[in-house]
Amino acid sequence: IPTNLTNNFTIINIHPALLPKYGGKGMYGQKVHEAVVANHESLSGITIHYVNEKYDEGDIIFQAKCQLEKDDTPEMLAAKIHDLEYQHFPVIISRLVSEKTQDKNNRK
Repeated sequence: IPTNLTNNFTIINIHPALLPKYGGKGMYGQKVHEAVVANHESLSGITIHYVNEKYDEGDIIFQAKCQLEKDDTPEMLAAKIHDLEYQHFPVIISRLVSEKTQDKNNRK
């Protein structure tokens, strides 16, 4: 990610795995779910993190986990991950905006 973006803006990403595992260039969406299932992981989840100049290496804001069953497919895992995203992303973003607003008000 260009540093002129990461130095001038707060950018937040949601990643469909528990970073630092299954992160980096080329690891997104279904590719992540396929890798997690292929490696017989027992847990996966989401990571909400700040974006810096390196793929998926920004500071972690929040993680949520889900169990994988032995017969889970990448598609089944994707559904579990989407549920976590829908449940947590709006709450975390709302909290961050509220904190930022409070910080600005306290500086006045």
